[in-house]
Amino acid sequence: MLRFNEIIYGPVLSRRLGVSLGVNLLPIDAKICSFNCIYCECGFNTTMQENPLPSRSEVYEALELQLQKMVRENHLPDVITFAGNGEPTLHPAFEEIIDDTVFLRNKYARQAKVSVLTNSTRLHKPHVNTALQKVDNAILKFDSAIEETMQLLDQPVGKHITVEWIKEQIKNFQGDKIVQTMFLRGKWREKTVDNTTQKEIDAWLLALEEMNIQQVMIYTIDRETPVETLQKISLDELNAIAEKARKRGILVSVAG
Repeated sequence: MLRFNEIIYGPVLSRRLGVSLGVNLLPIDAKICSFNCIYCECGFNTTMQENPLPSRSEVYEALELQLQKMVRENHLPDVITFAGNGEPTLHPAFEEIIDDTVFLRNKYARQAKVSVLTNSTRLHKPHVNTALQKVDNAILKFDSAIEETMQLLDQPVGKHITVEWIKEQIKNFQGDKIVQTMFLRGKWREKTVDNTTQKEIDAWLLALEEMNIQQVMIYTIDRETPVETLQKISLDELNAIAEKARKRGILVSVAG
């Protein structure tokens, strides 16, 4: 499994975001998340080992040093992306770190966007909600509008996390809404997992409308997953799903 062993990693070429400089606010020796997705490139959740969360000052220093290096090399990022070894909004200083990042972006790489990949489970936290409204791209995970499928795919840690609960959090979010959906099929715990069926797509499209989504990013498996029985969806299938969303007036990007 892919683990990020630094606070700042990359830059890497993202299928969805361009030249991306990554920020990992989680431990470098553990995977910590409020989801436990069966397709996560970082593997399943673990317990925290020796290294705690990086401090606000450590993140600031590491990000500034990397941006200074990229300025010298004349190779600036298209985006500064918060992802890493789990859910970035779990960091207690998340809002302050976002403020620091926006400041450093404006100082060194004004053209770069600040993006956060979040699983939408912390939108009800006021400091998280406020912070996400300060970034250019708050990219909100929503993998299925059908409860059984979401529970199988995403394996949320809290029992309160249901499809309807997530929909309500996203619906109430006041920032620009970009949804990210992973499409795949396979088997897990002797059950079929497939969020590409007509029933799934119809429910997903209806949910996007109910949440008033302006943009959606759809993608499929690209790297090793902790569950070996999962299958990548073809680009043709992804494009067919995208076209259905476009017909409803939603901007869609596809990464096969």
